[in-house]
Amino acid sequence: MKADDEIQGKSSYTPASGKVIEKEEMINLIDSALDGWFTASRYAKRFEKMLADYVGSSYGILVNSGSSANLLAVTALTSHLLGDRRLKKGDEIITVAAGFPTTIAPIVQNGLVPVFVDVDAETYNVDCKQLELAISDKTKAIILAHTLGNPFDIDAVKRFADSRGLWLIEDNCDALGTVYKGRKTGAFGHIATYSFYPAHHVTMGEGGALSTNDVLLNKIIISLRDWGRDCICQPGEDNYCGKRFDGQFGMLPRGYDHKYVYSHFGYNMKVTDMQAAIGVAQLDKVDRFAKVRKENFEQLSVALEKYADLLELPKATDGSDPNWFGYILKIKKNDFFVRDDLVRYLENHGVGTRLLFAGNLLKQPIMTEDNIPHRVIGSLVNTNDIMESVFWIGLWHGLDKIDIQNTISVFDDFMKEYKILGK
Repeated sequence: MKADDEIQGKSSYTPASGKVIEKEEMINLIDSALDGWFTASRYAKRFEKMLADYVGSSYGILVNSGSSANLLAVTALTSHLLGDRRLKKGDEIITVAAGFPTTIAPIVQNGLVPVFVDVDAETYNVDCKQLELAISDKTKAIILAHTLGNPFDIDAVKRFADSRGLWLIEDNCDALGTVYKGRKTGAFGHIATYSFYPAHHVTMGEGGALSTNDVLLNKIIISLRDWGRDCICQPGEDNYCGKRFDGQFGMLPRGYDHKYVYSHFGYNMKVTDMQAAIGVAQLDKVDRFAKVRKENFEQLSVALEKYADLLELPKATDGSDPNWFGYILKIKKNDFFVRDDLVRYLENHGVGTRLLFAGNLLKQPIMTEDNIPHRVIGSLVNTNDIMESVFWIGLWHGLDKIDIQNTISVFDDFMKEYKILGK
């Protein structure tokens, strides 16, 4: 449980994120290893069905990381199989500047153009009023993440996307288990993506996934994940369709082995079955883990409310029940301290902190030095404020009430040191 502390070299360090591995994961891991079939197999199939059932989608596709999931999601929309709806080089995708780079990278890697809009000052999600300003005749899709588990205004985004005939990719990597108006996030977009890196709600070490309700998108994503092949046979399986040597594909000789027919330039982004075995055990526990996260969120909120004149506490999107990824805080303008003062104090006193990922992506070296084609809507006032004033701390399911109270005590000590308590 406290292996993360050892990595930090501190005996009392409270990491901002981490994993909980129990006996069920180890039993599954050993069971899978004893098969001697190490690539994706029975546990991978089981996980894909479990994930689809959990979020309420028709299909789940397991991959090797959340970043790969985002790459496959965007790349799938460029497939020739989509006909007139396919994305072509130069087409635009609307997204936010306050986010994670691998939400944006697939846009650039596919020769598409990101259009950056600002976020809402309270929820740190997309400012839906800016969507209309971002539209052009080249706009073809939207990709948005649910920031730290707090969902964006899905109703407003879907209305906009549907009215314009836009694809919607829902980056659900930080929000597994979040509920919006009675439904799990991950079931609203044309494609949703997930990450199972150890910092996330459940883990399989490295891993990710996609979900969709669209049978054609499911076929395209699987093809891209599995080298770009046209065949739907699983690893180790032959002639599932019964027509392996009967087809005519492209300019190949008739009857060319369908296992070696390629309809896309794809990748190999599968996981091992041992990873999937861990994930199966973890996914069974996601609601239990979420309960702990929500309890920790509440404990932090009650304790830090007394500093509401200095700290802006997290606010859930209307109609949502977030499975929070972290506890996000913004330093309000004051005469006593700035974010750097508080973050350094917390870290020096054993409380792990993280910034809101890239802050403003447009300020990052990759954008400033490589001259990436893009458009920007407005001045990104709130995004810049995030870059300067926002950070988050841990509330993950490996922390108990004592850990959270220790974190609160460090905040109290900081406030006393800065002569703010009782101000």
